[in-house]
Amino acid sequence: MTVYVLDSSALIRFLDEGAGCHRVKSLLRDCVERRVEVCISAVQWGEVAGNLRKRFGATGEVRIMNSLLPSEAKVVPASAERAIHAADIKVDRNIAYADAFAVDLAMDSPGHVLVTADYGFKSVEDLARIEFLPAK
Repeated sequence: MTVYVLDSSALIRFLDEGAGCHRVKSLLRDCVERRVEVCISAVQWGEVAGNLRKRFGATGEVRIMNSLLPSEAKVVPASAERAIHAADIKVDRNIAYADAFAVDLAMDSPGHVLVTADYGFKSVEDLARIEFLPAK
């Protein structure tokens, strides 16, 4: 089964109904119907929370975060091993540390696909399968 790893930018696009939001909505629906798996790293999940808090305050953040992902989706913890591997990716590829967690998660198996709206991930396309949402 294909596992789709969501980057924070993909969830923000979904929330904002921006370019590619229908693709993310489709993946979440397919996750509920158990046709695919969907996950996000805890670090990326935290980025979404921070974005929402800044835009909508604490109450809005909690309300949206509690309803954003279906229960079938997984938030993958940032283990010590993942933290080190993400640090290596960050340093070796000069990408943001939070983004390196998404790449690390996508590297778990050939069946994992990173879904993102961030074209900064172009520099790591050789490390994992990446699906880019349309540009704005």
